[in-house]
Amino acid sequence: MTENLHSMIATKLEEVGPSTAVAFEIKIDSYFDAVRGILDDFSSGKDLVCVYITASVPSSTLNAALEALEVKVKDLRFVDCISHTLMASMEDSENTAFVESPTMLENIILKVEYFYRLAQGKKMLVVLDSVNSFALHNENKMLTEFLTILTNSLKAKEAYPVLLAIPDQLRPETRETMAMICDVIIPL
Repeated sequence: MTENLHSMIATKLEEVGPSTAVAFEIKIDSYFDAVRGILDDFSSGKDLVCVYITASVPSSTLNAALEALEVKVKDLRFVDCISHTLMASMEDSENTAFVESPTMLENIILKVEYFYRLAQGKKMLVVLDSVNSFALHNENKMLTEFLTILTNSLKAKEAYPVLLAIPDQLRPETRETMAMICDVIIPL
């Protein structure tokens, strides 16, 4: 089943191509399988720079889990919106940019833009994990504006914008926002 999930995700992303905002609705028990499909099966195969925006799991924890699962992503960068809140001050590194909180939406966009400039023209995959976490920290109007600006900016750069969500935990207004912003929503 997990191998099928990996390849299905890679196939779906290949089918829709760049400049298409895709949301994957993931069940909790298949979270790491889905992430592996996005990062390992799809991103690595296309030699993309991957920017992973996390508001649910600290980047250090996520990176350690990916290493333990032997997920190889050559150009993986993190915009970490949760570690600063949990662990006091954090300093940016070559692969990780810290944002003070998931409510600092403009700073998140600026950090993604920073990694885009560092990519020097390479194609990018940007994963937002998760819509649920951002919805907990932001009013729906602000979240809608943020997701619209982020996805439209990425589409203009011919990047692959990918949003992750846990469907049984989505509020109705957040689901509507996703439907409005994403070109494709794929339940897994």
